[in-house]
Amino acid sequence: MTDENLAPPRIVIAYHSGWGHTAVLAAAVAQGARDGGAAAELLAVDRITETDWAALDAADAIVFGSPTYMGDVSAAFKAFAEATSSRCVRGAWQDKVAAGFTNSGGMSGDKLHALISLAVLAAQHHMHWVNLGLVAGWNSTTASRDDLNRLGFFLGAGAQTDTDLPPEGVLGSDLATCRHLGGRVAEVTAQLAAGRLSCRPLRTTER
Repeated sequence: MTDENLAPPRIVIAYHSGWGHTAVLAAAVAQGARDGGAAAELLAVDRITETDWAALDAADAIVFGSPTYMGDVSAAFKAFAEATSSRCVRGAWQDKVAAGFTNSGGMSGDKLHALISLAVLAAQHHMHWVNLGLVAGWNSTTASRDDLNRLGFFLGAGAQTDTDLPPEGVLGSDLATCRHLGGRVAEVTAQLAAGRLSCRPLRTTER
């Protein structure tokens, strides 16, 4: 089998953004996915339509994104997650690839809890979670905040933006970390699709 048998992976970035910062990160994830050869679509879950639901159902991978508010995902993202329950019951997203990212004003801000919430949502849908795949940056005297994964998250991408900065103030290293996540999801999704194709039973003709 060759890559010619495979269509580009379809990736949807399903996110909520309260003040615009998470939307900027979502766009970076999408760019990374496109750079990795995937078709990527941005979907704001607080304005979801039936067409959007259809796009999620047709996707090969879904990357979830939410700001961290009070140590967890936002209320708008939680409402979206709860609205997926019927799809969970019927396995509509089973075996899709999943990943996640989040942003808060604090360096920690309990972002790990938000990422865990995203991973649990994926697990309830029987999806395959993709971790960040980066070592921790900015953890020595020779390192800097310009490092990838400067905040040292591994379950997903964690970003930090000062609360008095506009969306344009999102740090470049956090954007690069989210682009990395998008590219990693594209790569893993393509690998999974290729594996499924190679494992498909060969059709035989009875004589």
